[in-house]
Amino acid sequence: MTYTKLGDTGLDVSRLCLGCMNFGSGEPWMMNDRDASVDLIHEALDLGINFLDTANVYSTGESEEIVGDAVASANRDELVLATKVYWDMFDGPNGSGLSRKHILDQVEASLDRLDTDYIDLYQIHRWDDDTPIEETLAALDHLVETGRVRYIGASTMTAYQFTKALYTSDIEDYERFACMQPEYNAVDRHEEANLLEVCAGEDVGVIPWSPLAGGFLTGKYDRDDDTEEGYRAETDEYTRNRFTEENWAVLDEIRAIADERGVTPAQVSLAWPLHRDVVDAPIIGPGSSEHLRENVAALGLDLTDEEMTRIEAPKTPRWPAPGKD
Repeated sequence: MTYTKLGDTGLDVSRLCLGCMNFGSGEPWMMNDRDASVDLIHEALDLGINFLDTANVYSTGESEEIVGDAVASANRDELVLATKVYWDMFDGPNGSGLSRKHILDQVEASLDRLDTDYIDLYQIHRWDDDTPIEETLAALDHLVETGRVRYIGASTMTAYQFTKALYTSDIEDYERFACMQPEYNAVDRHEEANLLEVCAGEDVGVIPWSPLAGGFLTGKYDRDDDTEEGYRAETDEYTRNRFTEENWAVLDEIRAIADERGVTPAQVSLAWPLHRDVVDAPIIGPGSSEHLRENVAALGLDLTDEEMTRIEAPKTPRWPAPGKD
């Protein structure tokens, strides 16, 4: 395993972050097996991954509980535990959002489920139009000051919103977002025209979600074939929306490079964001030991400039991306 600093912080994180949304029973495509989930986390730790990302909303807290169980015997000082807040946790007033009340209530619930005294990286899962950013940042700053949280981060918003948050922190002397979690992969490159320029200019770490585009970039789908029974695309519109001619052209190049190199399309697809200077640690979401080890092996794949260009040529990054505005 190799490690890097998260943005301009001194925090050491593995070059791959283990995404923990699969660990739970909220959807049919999740692992739906607590013991197997714990075993997979243990295997990731044994491979040197020290960075785990979950959220309170994943299976309504079940993912956090599984992570807490899995890391109970690990060296906490080496681990970087990340979770998120924003989405609905219960019906009724104050059940979601980024108000001071919701944040302070939910961080305590996350700490309990993770069975830890502090969260290394606490992230806002989305932007909240109904709460002033000053209120949100003041609450997050309080969590850092009181030791419940070490660093704060954000996910998935416009460049204007993120820039406003950073500058508000600077003006009000609040804790600054240390990282951004955007959707980013070889077929979803819209953030190159939105958030990534801000992150590069402001020395903010980048931990992309869905680096394999919901499984599309693993190469297990074909243009003319029906989706195989049990694949995520059977039930997940997110993956089916990747089935466009431009995206198939990108996948064609990835498959060709994989054949030339004697590796898998998933490994080429993960190597692509790892070769982008702005990216610190893509968030992988393996559902098996085989997939985990395949993902980790991508760290040893050194793509050439020519191969990077081949992968990128079919797409022109645009914001907002079609279907995402």
